[in-house]
Amino acid sequence: MPTGVAIRDVREQLFAAAERVLLRDGPSALTSRAVTTEAGCAKGVLHRHFTDFDDFLAALVRNRIVRVQLQSHELWESAGTGSVISRLAGALTEVFQTVAVALVGLITSRDVLRARLREGTPSGVPLLTEATEMIAGYLTAEQEYGRIAAEADVRVLAPTLVGAGHLLFADRHSGPPSEEAVAGVVSAVISGVVRERE
Repeated sequence: MPTGVAIRDVREQLFAAAERVLLRDGPSALTSRAVTTEAGCAKGVLHRHFTDFDDFLAALVRNRIVRVQLQSHELWESAGTGSVISRLAGALTEVFQTVAVALVGLITSRDVLRARLREGTPSGVPLLTEATEMIAGYLTAEQEYGRIAAEADVRVLAPTLVGAGHLLFADRHSGPPSEEAVAGVVSAVISGVVRERE
């Protein structure tokens, strides 16, 4: 890239490049050089916007967490409508068909990154914790509508659904699971507490 040419939305460009590398090559291939090469910019560009590579990675994860939080509000607002199983299957698919699975691998493999993310997510695995909160909030809202049994323990159901969803999408090489497979897992976990006709 020529010197003096401004790059529009540099941070977003670098995040998008990092996500492409993660999806294509996995967490072990993610380096500052791989990101800047993918983004088509000089290596120094990343270091002008972030303290170091772990600072960049923490910002990348936080950016994805914000997306999950936005998704949460949409899911919670949909409570009382549609099929509970379909809504949950759709939410899990939206979280895990993206780069989230690769980001979880990155988070668990980098101690410095996990330490930096503890500021915003003091317990659990960042990203999975926010996804669990999203599912728990939705299940709680559905309890208020009487579509999930009042005695159902959403604090157990939510991490069970997120863990099962993560496992379904974890194999990068076989492709994503079918809608039926995701719905089947959701149904197996919550069918005993659903109080609606699907």
